[in-house]
Amino acid sequence: MNGLSARRLPYGCLSAMVASVAFGWVSLASATEGGIGRPITGMQIAPYAGIVPPTSDWMVSVTSIYYEGSLGKSKAIPVAGTVSMGLDYHISYNLISVAKSWGITAGGWNFASAFSVPVQYTSVSSFHGLLPADSGTQFADIFFTPVVAGYHLTKVDHIALSIQMYAPTGAYSASRLANAGQNTWTFVPTIAYTKLLPSQDIELSANYGVEFYTANNATHYHNAPVSVLDLLALKRLTGGWGVGLIGGWVQQLGDDYGGLADVTGGASGHSIGMGPVVTWSGKWSSTPVSASLRWVNEFEVRNRPKGNAVELSLGASFK
Repeated sequence: MNGLSARRLPYGCLSAMVASVAFGWVSLASATEGGIGRPITGMQIAPYAGIVPPTSDWMVSVTSIYYEGSLGKSKAIPVAGTVSMGLDYHISYNLISVAKSWGITAGGWNFASAFSVPVQYTSVSSFHGLLPADSGTQFADIFFTPVVAGYHLTKVDHIALSIQMYAPTGAYSASRLANAGQNTWTFVPTIAYTKLLPSQDIELSANYGVEFYTANNATHYHNAPVSVLDLLALKRLTGGWGVGLIGGWVQQLGDDYGGLADVTGGASGHSIGMGPVVTWSGKWSSTPVSASLRWVNEFEVRNRPKGNAVELSLGASFK
């Protein structure tokens, strides 16, 4: 099948696409320079991640993520212009995203574009009190996807390709613990895949991207690429409801270099997490709408904070 009929698309596909295309990844500290990088485990995927609809629609979503985690006393990372350990993180990352599907089918491909504006509350404190606690509510780095291209391999198999980008527009200071911005451009080549099992009302989706950072010109720190894999298994029930599991794996590919990376040995790390997700899709008046709620627990972590994340997302699509 080289195309996907609009009438075959579930309501949730149109409004949930904005989450998988335009979903910004969270900035917890100063890139991997602060021990984190942009992604939070299991937060980069949404239902129908691999499907770009052939229709011409505007899609809007509001997403809120709360993350609470700790970096152990024995793990030293470069942050706020020094080397520290034993940090607690409390983050509230909120963004408004807008996506536009082009309504064009070319050789079986459909296309869309997306843009997100995030605001982040960040609170960071030290176990030992070696660094003063810091907090603030600031604009984070804007996030955009100029083009996402989706191809319908069969009636039930779909892929989407994109290069997602972050611009260093968020608030940043090299001397602060709590930064919403990261002071780097970041480019994320991404592939998403969705497998639909109509007879069982089951969806299987995967999202994989690799983050490539430019150097932080304030600290001369250069982050190694970060690999991010998210998996989703979702069973759809009656009344528009769905329940499932989400898993995520964040892995830094190599060591950082420059600046304080030479002191810490690169701060290469990884995290693995898993948790439940609940979704709903339907119509409000004549408008397709969707919602999702997830919780992901990080249970295997090295050289990154270990904690829990909760995400609530609401979306709608308009002609």
